[in-house]
Amino acid sequence: MKLKFGIKEVVAIGIGTALFVVLTNAQVPFMIIPNTALQSRVAVLTFFAAVFGPIVGGAIGIIGHALGDALFYGSVWWSWVFPDGLFGIIVGLFAAKYAIKEGGFSGKAIVLFNVVQVVANALAWILLAPVLDILVYAEPANKVFTQGVLAFVGNIVVAGILGSLLAYAYSKIGAKSSSLSKED
Repeated sequence: MKLKFGIKEVVAIGIGTALFVVLTNAQVPFMIIPNTALQSRVAVLTFFAAVFGPIVGGAIGIIGHALGDALFYGSVWWSWVFPDGLFGIIVGLFAAKYAIKEGGFSGKAIVLFNVVQVVANALAWILLAPVLDILVYAEPANKVFTQGVLAFVGNIVVAGILGSLLAYAYSKIGAKSSSLSKED
């Protein structure tokens, strides 16, 4: 796998991070467990990682989450920042297989995209976030694993619906604009 990093990726990190931060406070809280909510920003992270790859996905996850926490909550909860970075990296590792830029995001690519985002969400929120919460902040295990499971469920729904729609729409629009620019 060849990792590409150039001006487009730098711009994608900037735009993706800005959108991620702006959407930090756009959430629907889970009433059952505190500090856990449905967040549309995960769709932005999923989309940018799927289009631009693991470096962009990891950077948006880490920078966007850290800045969003600092700006909206006054402090950074690092045990949840790094899982977003991990999620972005994992989703981004399969960017070429999704064929979003080439206009091939349909059928098997959509299924792969959603299988990858479910696995990435599980690793990030059911495993990494709770373990870091326990190790870094000495949080009670029952609380953080419950939060992790709810974050996992919320994220797979948001990434599965909004992330898939963003990727599909961009695939259709991006492929047309790419073929038009090649004809000129």
